[in-house]
Amino acid sequence: MKKHLFCWLVVSLPIAATFAQSAKQKVTVTDLTRIKQVGGIRIAPDGQRALYAVTTIEPNPDQKEEYDYKTHIYLTGLKPGDTKALTRGTESARQAVWSPDGKQIAFVRTVKGKGQIFVMPLDGGEAYQLTNGKYGVSGPAWSPDGKRIAFTANVSMAEMLNDSLLNPGKRGPVWSLEKPGFVNNDFVKESKAKPNPDGTLAEIRAYLNKDVEDKKAKVINRLNLQGESTTEPDMSFQHLYVVDAREGAQPKPLTRGFKSFQASDWLPSGQGLVAVTDRDSLKHPDREQDNAIVYIPADGSGRYTLVLGEAGKSYYAPEISPDGRQLAFLTSPAQGVNFGQIGLAAFTGTAVSGMQLVTFDRAAGNLTWTETASPKGKKAVATYAIYFTAPSNGGYPLYRLDPGTKQVTQLTDVNTGVSNFDVAGSTVVFAKTEVVNPSELYVADAAGKNQVKLSSHNDWVAQRTLSFPEKRTYKNSIGQTVEYWIMKPAVVEAGKKYPLLLNMHGGPTAMWGPGEPSMWHEFQYFCSQGYGVVYANPRGSGGYGLNFQRANVKDWGTGPTEDVLAAATDAAKEAWVDTSRQVITGGSYAGYLTAWIVAHDNRFKAAFAQRGVYDLTTFMGEGNAWRLVPNYFGGYPWEAEAQKVLDANSPYTFVENIKTPLLIKHGENDLRTGVIQSEMMYKSLKILGRPVEYVRMPGATHELSRSGNVRQRIDRMLRIYEFFERYIGPDAQGLTQK
Repeated sequence: MKKHLFCWLVVSLPIAATFAQSAKQKVTVTDLTRIKQVGGIRIAPDGQRALYAVTTIEPNPDQKEEYDYKTHIYLTGLKPGDTKALTRGTESARQAVWSPDGKQIAFVRTVKGKGQIFVMPLDGGEAYQLTNGKYGVSGPAWSPDGKRIAFTANVSMAEMLNDSLLNPGKRGPVWSLEKPGFVNNDFVKESKAKPNPDGTLAEIRAYLNKDVEDKKAKVINRLNLQGESTTEPDMSFQHLYVVDAREGAQPKPLTRGFKSFQASDWLPSGQGLVAVTDRDSLKHPDREQDNAIVYIPADGSGRYTLVLGEAGKSYYAPEISPDGRQLAFLTSPAQGVNFGQIGLAAFTGTAVSGMQLVTFDRAAGNLTWTETASPKGKKAVATYAIYFTAPSNGGYPLYRLDPGTKQVTQLTDVNTGVSNFDVAGSTVVFAKTEVVNPSELYVADAAGKNQVKLSSHNDWVAQRTLSFPEKRTYKNSIGQTVEYWIMKPAVVEAGKKYPLLLNMHGGPTAMWGPGEPSMWHEFQYFCSQGYGVVYANPRGSGGYGLNFQRANVKDWGTGPTEDVLAAATDAAKEAWVDTSRQVITGGSYAGYLTAWIVAHDNRFKAAFAQRGVYDLTTFMGEGNAWRLVPNYFGGYPWEAEAQKVLDANSPYTFVENIKTPLLIKHGENDLRTGVIQSEMMYKSLKILGRPVEYVRMPGATHELSRSGNVRQRIDRMLRIYEFFERYIGPDAQGLTQK
């Protein structure tokens, strides 16, 4: 019925429709700076208010054409337009949480480069700084009685060795630091020798240690040596602390030793918390891949008790029911291609029983308990539900799990995305992404119905001409249904032909769709520039179940290529598509896939490979995501059979076949995939005399397109557009592939 009404309006009111369309503007590249992201939602204990955070992009007042990310905390009365900013200023405020009585909030703000907890009374008065930790703090969590706040601090190896509270006796770890030629970590013992390059062996060692302190050398003995932007010779550890919620109080550590504790949750009794840590404390943390859930008493003793742990498995994301009698968590095999399954167990505070896994073939996250019915009378029992989100079929729906029946109900659709939420009783407050708006705050009932928009942070989008994706499906050669979407140019003139852009996601377990927030602006920008866009979720993508996600094991190239090219082939049949002007791009794993495709298919006039992986053997050495190699390809490069698979799946193996004009981009400090492979690809194509250009972004990491320097994010999109226009634009000089 709605479709027929729309057609009638177009036919009956052509002049009005044309006028309305012309009044709107196209999405511009700098509209990126206007997008505000909603998150950090916390409903008040009384259920009548909620905190949330808004992240904006603001011009840097001291540097022309540069921008800063700012996050501030807002309060809403759960009615449309009833929102106000609680924090402001040059320093961001984040991770806001309510006190149990709803009279105060705690949040984190950066002071002298370190995160510190502030407490703000909501009945008036200024926020005061609660902590002044030398390590910086994050993740504040009020105790159930409102008298204490737990938090985490990140402590470096050097700091651990000298911290008598976290490391009584200032000893080294019980596991080996794996420095060749030393036994029992003897080298970490304090030496009184003075640095002297011409002195004794002890003095030479002191001199070399001084060079490390003065950043003249990095000495690496650990396995996971790459961070996101630089090599990290020394590891760091997350520890739990607790502090009384009053000015002047001194925090005390709840955990100790050379291991990390994270994802903590208070017991309702307030006697302790559950958290996640390495299962085997005798293993080097770089080698231990099994996670365990532990109970940590809040008395500061430093002890902990194993709650859930098993060799070869990871248990994480623990969430305790409001009555303290049940524990929800996620679990998966520690190695291989997997995602977490929801687990439930009876909980005593220090132990579990009757553990059961919930049948749900999606990657659940953000588990949140809520009470659905309060007990009335002596025999009545409170009932609870668990809300969570998961990627599915192009969106991020909200789900509800009944712990008693283990039944899961989908509450919101797959055409939108719930990026953050909180639930209390019959009220759900959430941030939603959809085609018509990239991020706004909504409230709904317990079933996700009767949604009401509360904020207007991105209402400027209503003045833009948008393109709406059309969903289609393809049955691939192994019998799987592949979903893809086609977006027309924002304005299509009758009889005119337009270029088609095949845009592909990374991961490889990422998932795109109308409810995925990170690509909203890029898709709309290219449609506004007169491009059609087609994107698909090929085999290996998340959001379609474990078998679908594992369908590209030992096959990163051929199978996924079949799926994305099938989508491109179908899109090219549209009457508005100029089949002689097709282009292709993708980042990370999709940078890999871009290079693979142009080495095996010649339909594209130009290609842009972003921050990709091109030689899997090299990737294992230079990328911090190196475990993808054994997990997906069944072994290591020094194993003959595995090496054959790695070579057969590496785009670099087929570099001589690449004749499509190719632009290669990488962040200078990208250590997730590493830059050497992109240099290899560029240099080889240059030697072969192929049309290739290489762009390196100074200071940029792998997150360039999502959370990196804003000017570089704008540069990235413009470079895609400008490069393609060289070959398919109106000024293209009839350039053809060699």
